[in-house]
Amino acid sequence: MANEWIFGVSALAALLPALLLVHRGAFGAGGRSRRIYWALMAVAVAGPVSWTLAQLGGGWRTGLSMALWLTISVTIVIFSCLAVLTRHGVRLTVLVLPYLFGLGVIAVIWSQAPERPLLGTAPEAWIGLHIAVSVLTYALLTLAAVAGFAVFLQERALKHKRPRALNRQLPSVADAENLQVSLLIASVIVLGAGLLTGMATQYFETGSLLVLSHKTVFSLLAFAVIAALLLIHYRTGIGGRRAARLVLLAYLLLTLGYPGVKFVTDVLLA
Repeated sequence: MANEWIFGVSALAALLPALLLVHRGAFGAGGRSRRIYWALMAVAVAGPVSWTLAQLGGGWRTGLSMALWLTISVTIVIFSCLAVLTRHGVRLTVLVLPYLFGLGVIAVIWSQAPERPLLGTAPEAWIGLHIAVSVLTYALLTLAAVAGFAVFLQERALKHKRPRALNRQLPSVADAENLQVSLLIASVIVLGAGLLTGMATQYFETGSLLVLSHKTVFSLLAFAVIAALLLIHYRTGIGGRRAARLVLLAYLLLTLGYPGVKFVTDVLLA
């Protein structure tokens, strides 16, 4: 158990160099600072991913800490791809890394929480697929929520005409909104697949397609909010802080349904 705590702290420490770099604003588009940024991001990716894979080496684990480390790992990998493939994705680093660091702190604190056995009669491969889709959904919506928060911060700075150093590091409102919409489209597609795989898993186990557990209800509500937001966006062009608030609401719902339920069952009711 002591080793587990040490390895968790080490994975958390891997995020710190990149985190400190971006808060100094030293991740510009050119030359040496760009190379340093990517070198430190490689360390930030390697730490959580290595620790997550090491924990999964002995079989699937169901605890809150494992769920958070898996979320951190998948999110930072997807974000790194986003930063490579888009011009402005890298500018979300200043929000993404502190959030993931905060999740890592919680994962380390609750690393000793008892774990419940993985129950179910569905085929193991099918359960694994459902878990993978669920984690991917949460990672995509995490990044969409971060982009939405960037929109919120930038619009507030424009309204009050008092931009801060943080605002100069973030993408513009238009760029952040474009990232947000793209991530929401990916999220709603993957979340829809997650709901379908969850229904199939439920059918294997109970013979019913839908059992309204807390996780299912929150996931359905999140899907409805995202789908409605995208529909309204394409019909009316809604954006800015109003859209960002709905994105954050969807993220809150999915958070209550995924790590929130785990926190209640593994920590509060343990």
